Amino acid sequence: MATFLLIFAVCFLIIGSMVGIMMMSRTPRYRTEAHDLIALFDKALSGTLTETEWNTIIGYPVRHDEFLEGVRRRAQHLMEEHGRPWQAAQGGSLFSRSGREDLQALRDHLASRTALREARGHS
Repeated sequence: MATFLLIFAVCFLIIGSMVGIMMMSRTPRYRTEAHDLIALFDKALSGTLTETEWNTIIGYPVRHDEFLEGVRRRAQHLMEEHGRPWQAAQGGSLFSRSGREDLQALRDHLASRTALREARGHS
C-alpha cells in the first residue's frame, strides 16, 4: 500500500507540474518586423529566394504595425502582378524585371522609413 501511495504521489506531482507549466506558458507569436521584410526583399532581388520562403513571410498578416501591413500587402500584390514562380523553381528570378524594379522601390522606401524611425528613436 505504501508503494502505491508513493507512486501515486510522484505521478500526481509530475502531472500537476506539467499542467501548471502549460497553463503559465504563452503561445509563441511571430512578429514580422521591418528588418525581416528588408532581408526578404534583398534575397528576392538577388535571386536566391524561393516561392515558399516568400509565401511564409508575406502570407502572414502584420497586426502590430499598420505601415508594415501595407508594405506586406503591396509586396503580395507585386507577386500577383509580376511573380514568376516557375522560373524561380528553375533557378531564375522570382520576379519579372518590372517586378524587381517595383520591389526595389518598395525596399528602398521601407529602409529609409526604418532608418528615419531609428534616428528619431536614438535622439
